[in-house]
Amino acid sequence: MDFNYDVIVIGAGHAGCEAAAASANLGSKTCLITMDMNKIAQMSCNPAIGGIAKGQIVREIDALGGYTGIVTDQTAIQFRILNRSKGPAMWSPRAQCDRGKFIWAWREILENIPNLHIWQDTVCELLVEDGEVRGVKTAWGVTFHAKCVVLTAGTFLNGLMHIGSTMLPGGRMAEPASYKLTESIAAHGIGYGRMKTGTPVRIDGRSVHYEEMEIQEGEADFHKFSFMNTGVRHLKQLPCWTCFTNDECHEILRGGLAESPLFNGQIQSIGPRYCPSIETKIVTFPDKPQHQLFLEPEGETTQELYLNGFSSSLPMNVQIEALKKIPAFRDMIIYRPGYAIEYDYFDPTQLKHTLETKKIKNLFLAGQVNGTTGYEEAAGQGIIAGINAHINCHGGEPFTLARDEAYIGVLIDDLVTKGVDEPYRMFTSRAEYRILLRMDDADMRLTERSWKLGLAKNDRYELLKSKREAINNIIDFTRNYSIKAALINPALESLGTTPLRQGCKLVDLINRPQITIENIAEHVNAFKNQLDKITDRKEEIIEAAEILIKYEGYIGRERIIADKLARLESIKIKGKFDYANLQSLSTEARQKLIKIDPETIAQASRIPGVSPSDINVLLVLSGR
Repeated sequence: MDFNYDVIVIGAGHAGCEAAAASANLGSKTCLITMDMNKIAQMSCNPAIGGIAKGQIVREIDALGGYTGIVTDQTAIQFRILNRSKGPAMWSPRAQCDRGKFIWAWREILENIPNLHIWQDTVCELLVEDGEVRGVKTAWGVTFHAKCVVLTAGTFLNGLMHIGSTMLPGGRMAEPASYKLTESIAAHGIGYGRMKTGTPVRIDGRSVHYEEMEIQEGEADFHKFSFMNTGVRHLKQLPCWTCFTNDECHEILRGGLAESPLFNGQIQSIGPRYCPSIETKIVTFPDKPQHQLFLEPEGETTQELYLNGFSSSLPMNVQIEALKKIPAFRDMIIYRPGYAIEYDYFDPTQLKHTLETKKIKNLFLAGQVNGTTGYEEAAGQGIIAGINAHINCHGGEPFTLARDEAYIGVLIDDLVTKGVDEPYRMFTSRAEYRILLRMDDADMRLTERSWKLGLAKNDRYELLKSKREAINNIIDFTRNYSIKAALINPALESLGTTPLRQGCKLVDLINRPQITIENIAEHVNAFKNQLDKITDRKEEIIEAAEILIKYEGYIGRERIIADKLARLESIKIKGKFDYANLQSLSTEARQKLIKIDPETIAQASRIPGVSPSDINVLLVLSGR
């Protein structure tokens, strides 16, 4: 049996869901192929969305017209803003979600998108003719013809799970691995390797001594993930808890290291540096007496709990015995042990910034198959791949995001320019323009671009315009409204800040650290009346305006730097040089430039091993 589509998306994880939704919403006839329709957008590890830099990515996906933020708001059981003690560039939203409801919320969305069909099957072969994708074949013997294919197979490509010496094939516990597809793609010259990730034990909440732990409540303010007027479930938040490992626990873990797949040679691939297993922690930090653990609920109505910080592939008995040395878990009963999983990934330097492969036309890769880790990083790649797959089908300019436009832009540029030697995780420190990439302004940065493309719809664009107008009105008022010292000084003293010697503009007061828009408005009636005109999303608008006022200098300075470097982004060099014969370049630079074949001078400057002197050579040869 044969079917015909514009776009085929393989895999219904976080990358696949966003890719399929984007291409279909833009008008491409799309089919999403998944092994199990009941595991769509399954949270394989922690049922949480967001975190440091990851939360910003989700807000960017939402600003572009994606769904991860909307689904998170619908299914959140605890919400928090991380890094509140730092500046707004570091603020990051995070939500614990109900795992089961998250799946069904995503499935309801996908099943009701026009142009989008779902097929339950396993893809085992990529069809390619003359270096161009033609479709796929499945295990059921079905052929899907397509103009573009987006591969988002996650950890399923030749997946192998490890618990001590026990090895089980699979892409997730109790789910089969995908075979033959890696080899089918590699046959066309695309290189691949192996990576490793892991997940911790799942605990029965009825067996936990919560009195031995510190409770961690959520936050119930106006923040959420989506910029749309979605409801957010802050009224019924569930707590999380924290505790620590101890010396007795560590002693048992050390005793089991000889049976650890990570240390006895059973696992050869590299795991995530920033989410290490508990056995890696005690080896890497032998003098550290304890490691913090977070116990987090998996849903509203289940007793299943996730033990964040205790990822492990040690034998089951070692995991259980070690955990029972922690007071809160002395009577612990588990649903299943932690395990590690090895899987295939493809070197992302083989991709363009659109996430199309350089060797096979119209084949796109997104998510963990590109060497990343995390739902958010996967979803961010997915929406970009889905957009560009649609563009390749119907025409248009490639859609890419620059490093000063989005964390998604930083992520993809890092992948295709630098490659990966371990699972890639996003951090704010990876972005050189993080003051420009705040969580509060993702819609300001991206929604208009997406609206012009046709992905963000009119209702989203109208919300953006009304928000922008309200923010500008607040800022303009503060710049033009004069404050008299005698009238405001009593209020300033009550707010703990120095009285005025002479009058000033209201904006000058808001720039003081003790002053906020809301607390000064209580003492300036005209300003309060101005704010009272805002009837929709008032807190969000006030926060955004205050950030722009207080951080204007920093934002402006970073914008100037970004604009200067943008000059290098405009100098196109792809296909212009025979790097192998440019003897004025260093040997390493020639090798790296041949491998990456960068689009611009700016991208070349970010390739490890390409020095400033090499860039100067390219600038001279480019006539700049």
